[in-house]
Amino acid sequence: MEALDVLLNRVSVPRLIEPGPNAEQREILFSAALRAPDHGVIRPYRFLTVEGEARNRMGELLVQALIEKGGDADAKALDKARNGPLRAPLVVVVIASLTDHFKVPKNEQVITAGCAAHGILLAAYALGIGGVWRSGDLSYSRHVAEGLGLTANEEIVGFLYLGTPQNPPREAQKPDVSEFVSAWQG
Repeated sequence: MEALDVLLNRVSVPRLIEPGPNAEQREILFSAALRAPDHGVIRPYRFLTVEGEARNRMGELLVQALIEKGGDADAKALDKARNGPLRAPLVVVVIASLTDHFKVPKNEQVITAGCAAHGILLAAYALGIGGVWRSGDLSYSRHVAEGLGLTANEEIVGFLYLGTPQNPPREAQKPDVSEFVSAWQG
């Protein structure tokens, strides 16, 4: 697949089934992530893969975080949290590993981790693997972060759900570029 085709046509694919990416495809996905723009070449990210039975354990972790948060944790919300990791055969947790750096502020490090996540999604699309990036309140939960083994200097950037598209991917919308670009005149 041509690079511009990937950049111009990648879409999120939320309905995913088995099989997930194989070992060779994963090598490509994570190699693409490592090409993210990285001021200082500090690679401020890491990834966790969650698959098989571990997805059920992740679902229970999300349920516990929702209960701990309080509020409107009704049965529907608890089921959604519990079943979230089961949406795809592979969940990749994208983690920003932040360090104090004399030249690279932490917000740039988080952006780099986001670019790494985007690299995975672009590579997945190029390989015909469906993918969608999810976040939401539970991705910012300290309970979830600790349950996944993150340290105090780490935060979740998002959850990437990867697998075989259940249906053909939709066609990418083509917004008018001129609505987003303007010339600064000083």
